[in-house]
Amino acid sequence: MISLENRLREALQPWLAAPAWRVALSGGLDSTVLLHLLVRLRAHESLPALGAIHVHHGLQAAADAWPAHCRQLCAELDVPLHIEYVQVEAGASLERAAREARYAAFERQLGVGELLLTGQHRDDQAETLLFRLLRGAGVRGLAGMPAQRALGSGQLLRPLLGVSRAELQAYAEQQGLRWVEDPSNADSRLARNFLRREVLPQLRRHWPQAQQNLARSAAHLRESQGLLDELAVGDLAPARGAGEFVWLNLPALRLAPLRELSPPRQRNALRHWLAPLTPLPDSDHWAGWDTLRDAAGAAAPIWRLAAGELRRADERLWWLAGDWLRQPLAPGSWAAPAQPLALPGNGWVSLQGCGPQQGLQIRYRVGGEVLALPGRGHRDLKRLLNERGVPAFVRGRLPLLYRGEELLAVANLPGIDGSQLGDWRLCWQPPTNAQGLS
Repeated sequence: MISLENRLREALQPWLAAPAWRVALSGGLDSTVLLHLLVRLRAHESLPALGAIHVHHGLQAAADAWPAHCRQLCAELDVPLHIEYVQVEAGASLERAAREARYAAFERQLGVGELLLTGQHRDDQAETLLFRLLRGAGVRGLAGMPAQRALGSGQLLRPLLGVSRAELQAYAEQQGLRWVEDPSNADSRLARNFLRREVLPQLRRHWPQAQQNLARSAAHLRESQGLLDELAVGDLAPARGAGEFVWLNLPALRLAPLRELSPPRQRNALRHWLAPLTPLPDSDHWAGWDTLRDAAGAAAPIWRLAAGELRRADERLWWLAGDWLRQPLAPGSWAAPAQPLALPGNGWVSLQGCGPQQGLQIRYRVGGEVLALPGRGHRDLKRLLNERGVPAFVRGRLPLLYRGEELLAVANLPGIDGSQLGDWRLCWQPPTNAQGLS
C-alpha cells in the first residue's frame, strides 16, 4: 500500500509553486495528522512556506484550551501559527454559522495565490453525500466536497479526501500524536453527528464498504456535474451578448436564447450562471423562474433569491444585489461640479467637458419631468426613457442634472446627457453589485 506521505505528496504536486501552504488546524485528529505529514515532507523536500491557522469560535468551554494545544503542537513541529478569534452570529443553524465564520477568517488570512489545506477525509465525503441526499440535494450537492476550490485570493485544497479516518488514526497512534476531541461531536441531536454515530455504523454492518462506495458515488456525481457545467457553458454562450446598457456593469442574459432550451436545460444553465452570485434555490422555489420567464411583455416580474433578485427588462434577465436592492438617498446640491459627486448608495456622477458650474443639483425621478431639446421642444422624460428602452429598475436611480427647476441632462443617455446643449456630458458610474459571497 502507498504510504500516506506519498499519497499526500502526489496530491500536492501541482501546488509546489504556491507562495505558501497554510493548514486549517483545529487541533483534532484530521488536521493534526495533515500538519505532521507536511512537516515530514518538508524535512526532505523543498516546499512552499508552511504555516497554520487556528480559528477559535468560543462556542463551548472546552474550546478555550485548544489554542494552547495548537501553540504547543506548532512549536514542537516548528510551524508558525496564527490564531483567529471570531464571533459566531446566532441563527437557525449554529453549525452553519460557525462554518461561515471559520471560512471567512481563513479567507481574511489567505494571501494571493496561497493554499489553505484542510483535513477532510473519505469518511467526511461519504457523510456529506448522505446528509445532502436526505435533504433532497441535486447533482451539484450530491457531488460532495470538491477537492479544490477558490477561497478569497487563494485556493482551498482537501488533499486527504481519498484517505479513510481509520488510516489517519492508525498513523496518529503510530507516531504518538496527541489531538483534541470536540465534545459536541458526541451530540447525536446534531444532524451530521447522528449520521456519523448512529446511521453509518449500521450501514457498515451490512455493507462494510459503505463509506468507500458513498465517496465513490460522490466522485461519479462530480464528473456528471462537470458535464452539466459544460452543457451550461454552451447553452449560455448565445445569451451573454453585450446589450445597449453594458455600462450598468450588471450580470445579464438575453432571454430569447434561454426560451429555446428545454425546461431542464434552462434550469441547468441558470444554476451554472447563478452559482457564483447566490445560494441556489431548492426545487420548489424554481416556480419563480417560470413566472419570470412567462410573464406578459409589459410586466416587470421579480424572482427573489437568497442573495439578490432577478429582474426582467428589455427581454433580458438582470441580476441585482447590494445597493441595487435599496432606494438611494437624494443627493441634493452639487457645490463643486469640477469634482465627481458621490451619490449615497448609488455610485457617483461627474461632468465631462466644459459644462455648467453654478446652482447645480442632482435629483432622481418622481414623475412629470420635462426636458427641453434643441429643435424638438419640451419632451416628457418618461417618453424619452421609453424610446431608449431604459430598464424600469434603472429609471428611479438615474441621476438627473438640474439648475434651479430646469432639467438639463440625464446621465449616460446620448442625446439627453448634456451633449445636446454643448461640449459636455453628465456621466454616471453606477453602484457595484457586490453581495459579499465567496
